[in-house]
Amino acid sequence: MLNMGGPEKLEDVHDFLLRLFRDRDLMKLPVQNILGPFIAKRRTPKIQEQYSKIGGGSPIKHWTSMQGEGMIKLLDQMCPETAPHKFYIGFRYVHPLTEEAIVEMEKDGVERAVAFTQYPQYSCSTTGSSLNAIYRYYSNRGDRPKMRWSVIDRWPTHPLLVEVVNRGDPYPQEVGGTVQRVMERLGHCNPYRLVWQSRVGPMPWLGPQTDEVIKGLCERGKKNILLVPIAFTSDHIETLHELDIEYGQVLGEECGAENIRRAEALNGNPLFMKALADLVQSHLRSNESCSRQLTLRCPLCTNPTCAETKTFFSTQKL
Repeated sequence: MLNMGGPEKLEDVHDFLLRLFRDRDLMKLPVQNILGPFIAKRRTPKIQEQYSKIGGGSPIKHWTSMQGEGMIKLLDQMCPETAPHKFYIGFRYVHPLTEEAIVEMEKDGVERAVAFTQYPQYSCSTTGSSLNAIYRYYSNRGDRPKMRWSVIDRWPTHPLLVEVVNRGDPYPQEVGGTVQRVMERLGHCNPYRLVWQSRVGPMPWLGPQTDEVIKGLCERGKKNILLVPIAFTSDHIETLHELDIEYGQVLGEECGAENIRRAEALNGNPLFMKALADLVQSHLRSNESCSRQLTLRCPLCTNPTCAETKTFFSTQKL
């Protein structure tokens, strides 16, 4: 189960940020090996303060473990032909790291592995980064995998730098498609807008940004707002602090909003665990190593590892 992860304790925040700002799959900075550690060190106190306001750490490992347990319990019943099933957590920026999960899988003698992204919509900077980590694990050792790999690379979060979108990243279209399907299911019962959050640093990001939209709506007399984090399945810093505190409380008071509420994350919902199990069951029975979309490299991609990773997964013999 692949995800970004989050620091469980305040003392983990610096290493989390260090890995994040060093990740060239996520963002490209000038002299990144120098600037990345500098930014991580500078931002650590502020981010630690934010985590202290939501209980002292990220709950994402807790929720991912609960979801994994529920998923494999259902899978053992739904797919007895491939049972027993076991889940492993592979985070990109905190322990257990993706590479550590692979080591554990090898020790367990796993023969068939599914890299299951926990980002419902595909982006090169999120799912792509996790898949690149798997490819690099083998490439750096000059070794071939001992297990047969396939990947659930998208389901049908995290906004992107505009330069990533301009290279052809499919994330905005996939998020927009998700929103459209949800609103169709709800009969378009309320007016809505698709907005973006999590802007970091001075570089241009996808917009409009959530805080700017909240201000604009309040100025126009729309003071009862429901925020729906459509690209996040579990609570973490961006829902619990950014949406709930920064926007729902602080910004809401500044703008004179009457109510800013957030839709609950899926977290430990049993129906969500059933959905995860359904996704894995369908994937296993398809006997496909990846989606067709994964085989297409972004038309203006500048990362050579992406092509190698896509070949790695698309050529797996199941």
